Amino acid sequence: MTRRTRRVAGWLGTAAAGLLLLAVSPGAQGGGGAPLVYHAVLDGIIHPVTAEYLIGTIRAADAAGAALTVITLRTPGGLVDSTLEINQVMLAAKTPVVVYVAPSGSRAASAGFLIAMAADVLAMAPGTHIGAAHPVGTGGEPLDETMAKKAAEDVAAQARSLAEGRGRNVKLAEEAVFESKSFTDEEAANAKPPLADLIAPSFDALLASLDGHTIRRFNGREETLHLAGARVVDVPMSWRQQLLSAIAHPQVAYLLFSLGTLGLTIELWSPGAIVPGVVGGLCLLLAFFAFQILPVNYAGLLLIAFGLLLLVLEIKVTSYGLLAVGGITSLVFGSLMLFASPMPGMRLDLTIVLPVTLGLSAIILFLVRLAVQSQRRRATTGDAGMLDEVGVALSAIEPGVPGRVAVHGEIWTATASESIANGEEIQVTAVHGLKLTVRRARPAVAPQGGK
Repeated sequence: MTRRTRRVAGWLGTAAAGLLLLAVSPGAQGGGGAPLVYHAVLDGIIHPVTAEYLIGTIRAADAAGAALTVITLRTPGGLVDSTLEINQVMLAAKTPVVVYVAPSGSRAASAGFLIAMAADVLAMAPGTHIGAAHPVGTGGEPLDETMAKKAAEDVAAQARSLAEGRGRNVKLAEEAVFESKSFTDEEAANAKPPLADLIAPSFDALLASLDGHTIRRFNGREETLHLAGARVVDVPMSWRQQLLSAIAHPQVAYLLFSLGTLGLTIELWSPGAIVPGVVGGLCLLLAFFAFQILPVNYAGLLLIAFGLLLLVLEIKVTSYGLLAVGGITSLVFGSLMLFASPMPGMRLDLTIVLPVTLGLSAIILFLVRLAVQSQRRRATTGDAGMLDEVGVALSAIEPGVPGRVAVHGEIWTATASESIANGEEIQVTAVHGLKLTVRRARPAVAPQGGK
């Protein structure tokens, strides 16, 4: 992420924090001075939009003088740059931050593991797990050995630094990066020293366990939590954040890209339709926004473009279906390769790829075939539309002496290279402005053996 983008994200986060504070400030200490607990839920991929959401929540809690910020986390991972932004704000926060991996069956993997390590308190629900934080290439391309080692060392150093600053198991944190190890709630809590601070079956049980608990902040200062009778402020994503976060999902991005391609294809083959072009352009812009966030494999993107080209060529080149088969195959493999990530939540499945690919291929083949047929169809308007039309001579026509004919319900001046009697059927052979060149209409050929 560029420095300018980070500044914009910071401004957006600050603005979101201010708006959130205004929204909850009336009676912020309601209930006779009851402590406030700000609660955010991150369920999905970590990227700039979710980073803005979490940073805004932490800053709003600081501004409101809250007693605690709780982040319920369930994520397959995401972008390291966005993770670093979240961790920087988390470590500098005035309000203690708890990361709660919940509900049962959830995980905080990859970049989510680093966020969990940065929390003042890491709590896990029974049946959850954390870890598998080995870095992967964000552009889809495989990292060479040197770059892979550098990336792993960098992430491992972050994990060690966070674990050591929080008094957690440094060795296990390092193994989560170098060996991609994952740890269950019991393994994380029972390790010596522990990787997780406590196991809580529910959010209410978490607050009860933390009441009166003394924590050590990252700067070494100790702080005792007082949460009796706490009022929980649930902080949802704004509609804008929900929309952008939904777009930044592999399946949604792929569908938007497919719809955008289809819309522009329809607009190209029927200029002036407007709606397909506008909708297609909008879908492509949204898809490209998601591609900036997701680990896109550009080889997969090129395969999709090549597949579309083969489908178009199938109509113009006689290949007996070989180009169509090659195009569909290229689309399928390109779609499967489009998002290169070891995390299942960030890959496309065949159940999505096959219906979309086959449907898109069928529609494009149909549209291209219609376009080719329309180009081959004989013209019906203008001068070209008059050629070979049949009419009736309204006067005798001699070579060099023009006469009059009726064609298409209109009377024309016509010349001919042969004699044509009044009332004979004529056929148009050429158009010169307002004058026609005609000949006798050729009689239909009788079938052989006919009487």
